[in-house]
Amino acid sequence: MDATHFADRFTTTLRHLRGVDLHSASDVDLRTALAHTVRAELIDTWQTTHGNPSTTPQRHVAYLSAEYLLGTQTRNALLATELTDTAREALASLGLSLDDITSREVEPGLGNGGLGRLAACFMDSLATLEIPATGYGIRYDYGIFRQTFQDGNQHEQPDTWLAHGSPWEISHPERAVTVHLGGHVDGDNTTRRWVPERHVLAIPCDYLVPGYKSHTVNLLRLWSARATDAFDLTIFNSGDYEKAVAARTYAETISHVLYPEDSTPQGRTLRLTQQYFFAAASLHDLLTRHLKAGRSLHTLPDAVTIQLNDTHPVIAIPELMRLLLDEHGLSWDDAWHITQQTFNYTCHTLLPEALEVWPLDILGPLLPRHLEIIFAINHHFLDDLRRSGADELRVRSMSLIQEHPVRAVRMAHLATVGSRTVNGVAELHSELLRTSVLAQFASYWPDRFTNVTNGVTPRRFLALANPELASLISDTLNVGDRWLKDLDLLRGLEDHVDDPAFIAAFREVKHNNKERLARTLANRDGIELNTNAMLDVMVKRLHEYKRQSLRILHVITQYAKMKNGLIDLATVTPRTVFFGAKAAPGYRLAKETISLINAVATTLNADDEIRPYLSIAFPANYNVTLAETAIPAADLSEQISLAGKEASGTGNMKFALNGALTIGTLDGANVEIRELVGPDNFFLFGMTEPDVVQRQRDGYHPHTVYEQSADLALAIDTISSGAFSPSEPGRYESLVSDWLWNDRFMALADYEDYARCQEAVDRHYANPDQWTRSAILNVARTGFFSSDRSIRDYQTRVWQRPTK
Repeated sequence: MDATHFADRFTTTLRHLRGVDLHSASDVDLRTALAHTVRAELIDTWQTTHGNPSTTPQRHVAYLSAEYLLGTQTRNALLATELTDTAREALASLGLSLDDITSREVEPGLGNGGLGRLAACFMDSLATLEIPATGYGIRYDYGIFRQTFQDGNQHEQPDTWLAHGSPWEISHPERAVTVHLGGHVDGDNTTRRWVPERHVLAIPCDYLVPGYKSHTVNLLRLWSARATDAFDLTIFNSGDYEKAVAARTYAETISHVLYPEDSTPQGRTLRLTQQYFFAAASLHDLLTRHLKAGRSLHTLPDAVTIQLNDTHPVIAIPELMRLLLDEHGLSWDDAWHITQQTFNYTCHTLLPEALEVWPLDILGPLLPRHLEIIFAINHHFLDDLRRSGADELRVRSMSLIQEHPVRAVRMAHLATVGSRTVNGVAELHSELLRTSVLAQFASYWPDRFTNVTNGVTPRRFLALANPELASLISDTLNVGDRWLKDLDLLRGLEDHVDDPAFIAAFREVKHNNKERLARTLANRDGIELNTNAMLDVMVKRLHEYKRQSLRILHVITQYAKMKNGLIDLATVTPRTVFFGAKAAPGYRLAKETISLINAVATTLNADDEIRPYLSIAFPANYNVTLAETAIPAADLSEQISLAGKEASGTGNMKFALNGALTIGTLDGANVEIRELVGPDNFFLFGMTEPDVVQRQRDGYHPHTVYEQSADLALAIDTISSGAFSPSEPGRYESLVSDWLWNDRFMALADYEDYARCQEAVDRHYANPDQWTRSAILNVARTGFFSSDRSIRDYQTRVWQRPTK
């Protein structure tokens, strides 16, 4: 499609779809018309990819995830279809700017952090590698909350991403699936029948996922909840208007908000309802497609592989068993064989509290038949364990049912028992799954466990996020943009690491990215960014184990020493410390940490003496759109979680690919990043995972650490003095108390080594040639972290067809 054709289609779409012309079109009109113009280019390819399944020889991948953090879509679709320049020229001919239109696009609020961003990267790579796939999830009306700061404190606002509709969404209410809930089970020992109490409709809302320069467009199918009947007219006419729409209110609540606050029984029940809702609708969709192709249910594992992204969709395992047993009349052995051969499970955590358990008094009333099936699965599994010689202690520890403190279903155990393959998401994480978290299962089924290290898509996080670096790479490697589908080609940049012209161009790109970020922060948040300072970035969900507390404690130490004349300002390497983080609404310590960071930022940024040397930027509501501007600008990437707690991370990969050096612990994918880039180009500190285990065994006393470290005591005492909360000196007393007497994730224990490592960062940055060389080598040596490589690993290690 040339520019003239594109312009004609755009104006026709504007007129026919929106009912306006160029002179009367609003921003929403223009964005919608542009999206539909580009979307039209994808439809035919999508229909070819997902046409008649009976003629598709490839095994279909179904990816079940509670989150998809997509980012904006128009620029990505233009890149994939090679229409960016065409669209730019076409819109310019109409007096419009492509950049102006796309800059105002609203990103879908369908994810929270790394889990959702990973799912979006995987969908991109599946299409790019021409693997037929459907992603399944929930079309949240409000998604994750929009974060605002009031007096430095986090406040949650609804994320109204659908206020003007979603031009990339194709809704199919005529294909609604009925999902059942509650009720009871009838029947005898041989025939069981679920009699549900409530019914809701799952409306499929489809998003097209184009591969980059490929012949594949895949589908992201998100389910929106609606009532089977909008309202009861008889009750409405009687004047009880609230009761008349009660069913509608109940149904629509299911897909209202991502991760509803679950500190109440109602919140926990809603979360489980959400998980079952999208799992049930997705399985119905998959089985319908399979049977319409004229295939037997016995061949389901040959035609489809279902990947469970963490424990959120694991309820799909007993749901498939229910469908095969109750709806299609298969025997238990046949149903269980099909189920085990169809599912695979990705575990994304090492934290015990993140391995979901569902109390029987919540799961039973909501899904009574499923609880029966889970008990039956557990009965068969434990019988097999006993026959293998397992003692009763091991049997109880591996049971799907937790007995204490409350009786509950262990969803990670259910996922492991009901899947063909279990994978971790980084080499260290997978090893810890085998030796710690799921150790007894790994010893029982050693061949069931494997590793697939996470990856990120270079299309979004290099080509779109960092176009100047992408152009420099293409020009330098002399391979065009082939490297965007073969990221190992970045190795060729090592040949230019000592080339003065390339070094100068690389530095210019980094500085230009800082200037771009400065403009964004000034317009978006009113934040002034020092573009001549080192940009030290820590962006991730606010959680104790990620240790934002460690970062802010070191900032406070540096500030206090500067103010007390203990550091000669003439020797200081200027830094801006950039934070981006949301805290879960009910997570008190995390929200207090946000408050502290903002209080320190207010103090530092108002201090004319200190601000040129040390400042903080903490924009609210960090999201994919801001990430695409912040990551290319970063000099230093903070990956400082306690060793053995971060499964993998993907932010660490994005930063390295964009030429930021990492300061980090040997945790998650940091281990692999350091091995690839080389120890001279990575700032390592902190305890190893075995060190952490040993120190915990020996007894960890954070107050003793505080007493033995003058710099740490200076930071904590400065907080306690009320320096950052003069009107409320005791404002952060509970936070300080938790550090001194609990410090569950040992921020204080690693503080001295972290401070030493930050001194090494300063020395390295003081030599621009040395720093730039390290930055270039980070880009050149991290091609391994392409999500394309991750998907190829899934193909060979997880999704291979089952043997007969």
